[in-house]
Amino acid sequence: MTLYASRPGRRTVQVLADAGMALWVWVWVRLAYAVHDSTLALAEPGRQLAGAGGSFRSTMTRAGDSVDDLPLLEDRIAGPFRSAAGVGTELEDAGRSLVSSVERVALLLGWTTALVPILVVGGAWLFLRSRFVRRATAAQRFIDGAPDLDLFALRAMATQPMARLARISDDPAGAWRRREADVIRALAALELKDSGLHLPRLSRPMPETQGQGPL
Repeated sequence: MTLYASRPGRRTVQVLADAGMALWVWVWVRLAYAVHDSTLALAEPGRQLAGAGGSFRSTMTRAGDSVDDLPLLEDRIAGPFRSAAGVGTELEDAGRSLVSSVERVALLLGWTTALVPILVVGGAWLFLRSRFVRRATAAQRFIDGAPDLDLFALRAMATQPMARLARISDDPAGAWRRREADVIRALAALELKDSGLHLPRLSRPMPETQGQGPL
């Protein structure tokens, strides 16, 4: 698998893009944590309410228990204290509910803050990187000899702009048919450049010109 271009300039751009993507992710994750923590601060009143309700409930419960066994009065004094303890329970439950709601909102805001920019930019980065890897990996398999250069030369004539082809030869198709090695290599180099690859040193020589060559 070819992850980076063999051409130094393009490889440098790719490395910087990968580093930039990693930095982008780190920045937005840190911002997400900051948003999450700032939102959680809004839960402090709920915590205070829950704490106050719990303290009030405990106080009223202890007070009711302390007068529960008084002679002759039975439950007439303890009852109001225990009823008041129920109010404390309601306050405590309300505070906890508020805290739980704020925590859910904080979690949602944190994830949204991080995921939206990361997915938007990361999706574009992943698309471009994966397209390059597929193209470069496929191209790398074919650049080990002269017949492979024929393939890239043909592809260049089919896909490259006419102005680029004209800078190589006034008749690139004819030069390819005549097996002109310099033109074939120039055409192949033009196509390989788009894949981020260098024109290789051939492991076997270009075939000599014989007749008109392939049609």
